[in-house]
Amino acid sequence: MRTTRVTVAALLAAAVLTLTACGTEPAQNSGVTQISGGQDAKKAATVLDRPFNKPELVLTDTTGKPWNLREQTKGKPTLIYFGYTNCPDVCPLTMSNVAVAKKNLPKEDQDNLRVVFVTTDPERDTPESLGAWLKAQDPSFVGLTGDFATIQAAARTLGIGIDPAKKEADGSVVSMHGAQVIAFSPKTDEGYVLYGEGTTVDDYAKDLPKLIKGENP
Repeated sequence: MRTTRVTVAALLAAAVLTLTACGTEPAQNSGVTQISGGQDAKKAATVLDRPFNKPELVLTDTTGKPWNLREQTKGKPTLIYFGYTNCPDVCPLTMSNVAVAKKNLPKEDQDNLRVVFVTTDPERDTPESLGAWLKAQDPSFVGLTGDFATIQAAARTLGIGIDPAKKEADGSVVSMHGAQVIAFSPKTDEGYVLYGEGTTVDDYAKDLPKLIKGENP
């Protein structure tokens, strides 16, 4: 596994990266700075010297009830990803990779891990549709939907850009979003490790035991 250690400031100052358009070519400069996974070809993780604070985010879960991100994940190893259920490639692959890797953990660790999927397309991702989609990935995954502006603002605090969903010429609807998974430590509740869209099942399987303990992968 590769571990790249960088500061948030360095990442933000380095370049304005592109958003991911699931199923299409990446969009050009969106004006939002993105943070990608580690650049060392030997390791998937990017370890931050200055971790992200967990967003103050209250949205609606798949049962239709309010869900407070900070309260519900306090003291728990947590992975957060922003995406949408109609994505044809990156989003389902990312969730599937995490789900498969999670199954390799001891049951106690599986029960302790929180995986949170926040929709970037809340107009179409209702609690019901989001719940059905995540159930096929892993029934324990938390799905959150709500006001787009609230979701977008929370993502920005984590260096992740999101654009409103747009209808393409062929009638399809595309949601542009950063494709990073952010790991939050159970010790500090801070986001200290990033994974890019190229992270594999093996990458997650190797790192999850350490992330669950709040250790650097």
